[in-house]
Amino acid sequence: MPEQNAERLQRIHVAALDEILGLAFPVLDDGFVRVVDYMGDDAAVVQAARVSYGEGTKKVSDDRGLIRYLLRHRHTTPFEMCEIKLHVRVPMDAWRQWIRHRTASVNETSTRYSIAIDRAQRTAPEQWRIQAANNRQGSDGELAPDAGAMLTQQEADLQDRIRAVYDERLEQGVAREQARKDLPLCTYTEAYWKIDLHNLLHFLALRMDSHAQQEIRDYATVIGDQIAARWVPITWEAFQDYRFGSLSLSRVERRILAEAGQGRRDEARAIADEAGWLKMSAKTGDLVRHRERAELETKAQELGITLPWQKD
Repeated sequence: MPEQNAERLQRIHVAALDEILGLAFPVLDDGFVRVVDYMGDDAAVVQAARVSYGEGTKKVSDDRGLIRYLLRHRHTTPFEMCEIKLHVRVPMDAWRQWIRHRTASVNETSTRYSIAIDRAQRTAPEQWRIQAANNRQGSDGELAPDAGAMLTQQEADLQDRIRAVYDERLEQGVAREQARKDLPLCTYTEAYWKIDLHNLLHFLALRMDSHAQQEIRDYATVIGDQIAARWVPITWEAFQDYRFGSLSLSRVERRILAEAGQGRRDEARAIADEAGWLKMSAKTGDLVRHRERAELETKAQELGITLPWQKD
């Protein structure tokens, strides 16, 4: 028998999230994200941090302050008390990046048992991106629409042909597990994806970042702005302030900026030189490309600071 004197707890409901429960948010040309279920809310984070079983503080400002403290100081377990389950439809190439986040529970549609979804992501003529010159895994700018139109037509022809071959194999009685082997990575797949709030924020910090591939960034942005912001608004605000919208500084970066901020530009330059950031090219006489130096230059630009080796 249940303990008669124990307080009966009620399931947490978040009205703003309940309003969109089961609704599919479109992503790309045929993908979507929707909430299937969730557990916990901002109050659950506070409750876990205080190790209490009642409603906890009645002051929203106190809850907000504690959540911001927890996130600011990188406490994790209180955020792990909240979970969310999503149903996603995503191209396989983006899903390969998604599934690298191994902190979720996943169940994906199997093309050994089911016929593959008859949809593949298609690229509009103005959406073909150019390979970035200084980033091997990124893009920078778009191709001219005329060139893009030709590529889009080629893409459609190729996808239609591959799908026809796949369907023909099935009609001939080829096993589904073998018939699928030539399907392109642009083919859509579906999955249920359940993750706790702490690891969701880590996923979003990486996949909403401007350096992430555009396709998975589109999914992450929908999950963040349309779902997480409704589910845990106080946590989401703190995440924006202390994680996603913040700058992190290494020990060397802090030393350089501290010296530069005091007007000691020679000392700041000496620190960068000692760290090996200011090597010169014998051929061009210019600074050799250095990733850490470039990252600090980007941060300094955001702060309106000119570094000692840069021209005013």
